[in-house]
Amino acid sequence: MSEAPSPSVDVVVATFNRPDNVRICLEHLLLQTLTPDEIVVVDSSPHRLTADVVADFPGVRYIRNDAGPGTLATSRAIGVAETHSEIVAFIDDDAYAEPDWLENIVARYSDPTVGAVGGRASNGRPGEELEGHDEVGRLLPDGTLTGNFAADTGRDLEVDHVLGANMSVRRSALEGIGGIVDLFPGTCLREESDIMLRLGRAGWRIVYTPTALVEHVAAPYTRGRRFDVRYTYYGHRNHIVLLSHTFGMGAPILRRYFGTALRGVGGTVVEGARALTDGERSPRQRVRSLGGKALHASATLGGLAAGTTVAARTRLADRRADTPPATGG
Repeated sequence: MSEAPSPSVDVVVATFNRPDNVRICLEHLLLQTLTPDEIVVVDSSPHRLTADVVADFPGVRYIRNDAGPGTLATSRAIGVAETHSEIVAFIDDDAYAEPDWLENIVARYSDPTVGAVGGRASNGRPGEELEGHDEVGRLLPDGTLTGNFAADTGRDLEVDHVLGANMSVRRSALEGIGGIVDLFPGTCLREESDIMLRLGRAGWRIVYTPTALVEHVAAPYTRGRRFDVRYTYYGHRNHIVLLSHTFGMGAPILRRYFGTALRGVGGTVVEGARALTDGERSPRQRVRSLGGKALHASATLGGLAAGTTVAARTRLADRRADTPPATGG
């Protein structure tokens, strides 16, 4: 009895203002032991530098996303719309795949219940492969998410979400949940989690496999820095939208997340107050520490408020779309 043929697979690279990273990413993709049906680069940059890079790789297709920065989910949706394979694999422009990356991803789809597969992302930090083996990609009862996507668990795990820098989806599963929606601007945090949690709610299995490995160099953001105040604001704003979009505005998990976030604000305020009485710091250092804590607390509160407003508007728009038009008597 012959084995079932391997499903077709395309690779989508979404990028913004990182032409040098795109070149290295594509060089690694061309060394895959499993050749994808197609590689497409979806570029939202305001220049042609990335287009010039892609032109050096015959067979790689260049596609524009004219929506600009902060639209990573839109770039992914464009990539899905422009391809036709059974599996769509996504890799970030600053993630460089090992030669067997794609082969190991596709192998997991032999199980028809698997809707998405994500792999390990090495950040080059000593000991990271040993951390968080029991907490990879989990949605916790308080509404927060664990990461630990650098962990080498030594085996596949069923998880709640995976890392967008190294993930894939079954096209039919994605179509079944209504595709990719872009509700996550700014730093684009949680856009990939939205896909994964909705797939899980629809009954699909999400698999993390450490054998599908990429080196994630974490290129600098075009705007701001990782974990700055902007990151804090969009982290909370987008997380509220994520939970409300997946579970609904009245879901207990959303209320629990509010409680967790507000307790975090309280802890930040206490830390700032303690900084004012820290005798080992100069007066200037104390003021700066207090100011930094206050900024992050304000960013958290602002993100929670903005996320709630967006979630309510999105819910209202969805209800209006589902309501049939009134007919005349």
